[in-house]
Amino acid sequence: MSQDKLQAYAQIQKSSMSSREIEAMAFTKAALMLDEAAQSLDDYDSYASALKFNQLLWTIIQADIVDKENQLPPQIKANILSLSIFVDRQTIKGLAERKKEHVDVLIGINKNLAEGLMTRPEEAQVEPSTSTSTADDAARPDISV
Repeated sequence: MSQDKLQAYAQIQKSSMSSREIEAMAFTKAALMLDEAAQSLDDYDSYASALKFNQLLWTIIQADIVDKENQLPPQIKANILSLSIFVDRQTIKGLAERKKEHVDVLIGINKNLAEGLMTRPEEAQVEPSTSTSTADDAARPDISV
């Protein structure tokens, strides 16, 4: 398949995706780039490129969070901004010192966010249990509040 056809296909695919799916795809791409970079720490250009792509992604997220049009609840915005500050610091550590553990932290964050974004909001909510008590329940401590 020619490069033009691949780009056209990718554009059509993106246009049919929800914003959550696009964000999940971006976090997944960043995690994959970081993972490749972590496997070949000797290739500084690839390593730095992956970190810079991740930093760009998080800069876009930061800009979106502080946008007045963003309708996320204030607490969620604050949490994302705090996480983005951590990502910035971790990225600086990674650029200053090529260590797999610096990159692994970023990979974990991106993978977890991508997974969360791919979860449908109705799936994420835990429904209260309606089951009846069993003998096993008697052995468990009561932690209800």
